[in-house]
Amino acid sequence: MAMEHLRQLLIVYAAYVIATASPGPSNMAIMGMAMSKGRASALLLALGVISGSLFWAILAATGISAVLATYAEALFVIKVLGGVYLLYLAYKAAKSAWSGRRAMSDAARAPTSKWQLYRGGLLLHLTNPKAVLAWIAIMSLGLGPNSSVSTLVAIVLGCAVLSILVFGGYAIVFSTLPMIRAYLKARRWIEGILAAAFGYAGIRLLLLQL
Repeated sequence: MAMEHLRQLLIVYAAYVIATASPGPSNMAIMGMAMSKGRASALLLALGVISGSLFWAILAATGISAVLATYAEALFVIKVLGGVYLLYLAYKAAKSAWSGRRAMSDAARAPTSKWQLYRGGLLLHLTNPKAVLAWIAIMSLGLGPNSSVSTLVAIVLGCAVLSILVFGGYAIVFSTLPMIRAYLKARRWIEGILAAAFGYAGIRLLLLQL
């Protein structure tokens, strides 16, 4: 019984890692921040993303997110907000890509408060409807009719640790000197790709609501 419980948890953890480590708006935002403004800023952004993930985890654990998935109106609002926010990020990335190198350098040195960085990551994940659905899937995968509270706690805490490793890892790896040098050489291409990715995701999210 204990081995079966452990096996189920490992499946849940593997699914979570695949979901969080795969390219997406949160990871791309952390990568861009790490390469443009450094490790500290990227880690603060990542902390906001992690907090957003934990928020959805708690909702999924209490069953509220299942209600959101059931009532189309609630999920519709989340998806629209997410689409608008992604388009806003696309605009910022495109504006930076089109600006000159000097302008980007000045922007990178511009002060950004810790709260703004944290809030940016938090909003990015809270307005991502895929995060809601992903957590519903994870909870459905890990919990059964006879699951105990300890299983629920193990899922939430285990995935919390994994989110720190994944999102924090992106912030650390992409803030290293080789990555920063590569970013400076290909800044416009990278930010252009980010703008296209954010724009595609935002437009696709909004069009699905029509």
